[in-house]
Amino acid sequence: MESAIPAHLQCPRTRHRRVPDDYVPPYPSFVARHAPGVVRVVMAYFGVQHLGQAAAADAALKDLAASFACDGCPAHWDRSSYTDEAGYTNVICAAYWDDPGRFDAWFAVHGAKWTSEPRAGVGTFIEGVRPDVRRYETLFSAPDRREGIATLAAGMSDMVTEHAYWGGARDRIPASQIDAMESTGAPRLVRDGGRVMVVPHDNLCLIRSGQDWGDTQAEERAMYQRDVEPVLRAGMAFLRDEGLAIGCFANRYLSVETADGRSTEKSFGMSWWKSLAALERWAESHPTHVAIFGAAMKYLSTLGPAAKLKLYHEVTVARADEQFFEYLNCHDRSGMLRAA
Repeated sequence: MESAIPAHLQCPRTRHRRVPDDYVPPYPSFVARHAPGVVRVVMAYFGVQHLGQAAAADAALKDLAASFACDGCPAHWDRSSYTDEAGYTNVICAAYWDDPGRFDAWFAVHGAKWTSEPRAGVGTFIEGVRPDVRRYETLFSAPDRREGIATLAAGMSDMVTEHAYWGGARDRIPASQIDAMESTGAPRLVRDGGRVMVVPHDNLCLIRSGQDWGDTQAEERAMYQRDVEPVLRAGMAFLRDEGLAIGCFANRYLSVETADGRSTEKSFGMSWWKSLAALERWAESHPTHVAIFGAAMKYLSTLGPAAKLKLYHEVTVARADEQFFEYLNCHDRSGMLRAA
């Protein structure tokens, strides 16, 4: 058993963990371990949205995929899709770098075009953060299936202590040792014709939380699809449609696809929150998440170690100068546009 915070990022605490030092979690979980030389990463979501203009969207995505093979390209990217609250189809490519300089060089040549050159029939957007490694955490139910930023890690931890209790995500973020990471300010819009930039506030929170049922067999798969997924979908719909009232600026429940758009047996929720505290309040006490948690615990307790479902998440608390949001010809409920 080891701490989720790697040794080189540990420091004398001025803020205590939510559990005592002798706490032992009831089941194993693991975190990604970057090489000590990695000090900042880039998590960039490139999206295209359309209302029945699939050919135009496919052409844009083909160009984006080609740029991901050019000099300075991301170390990993994945593709997913969903239908948003306005009825638009959105396809999002999440791209990851562990060298911001490499990202900046690539972006200047390729990425900036995504929201500066209009495409007929579609809107495009970029939502990104470039956090210091002290300002995010990961958690995996199994160490052999990495997703998101963990695909760039040097390896995975042994079993970690800080999980399976409310507040565990905060305790896994290295900055939480000395920083309350409280949200200050409010996002605002800057318009330039069809392009809209969101000027962010400090300590915005991003969560990507996913599930992979590809290894499940018939009985377990049926149990997941019958008892867990509908409850999860209802919670994701609540955050999408009514989340603003509790501090969730935007939520997407995405189906993961292959690079060429074929379906897979993976999904994830991705949402922007006013603060980590707002996310924690929803997770701990809101009926929609209590239902998700209850369904998941019943599922896992029934199957025990035989469960093949893989779960993971990453939570980031980004400073204002670590965020970037830009939308071109997108409807006004797109992503962080709802926040302002």
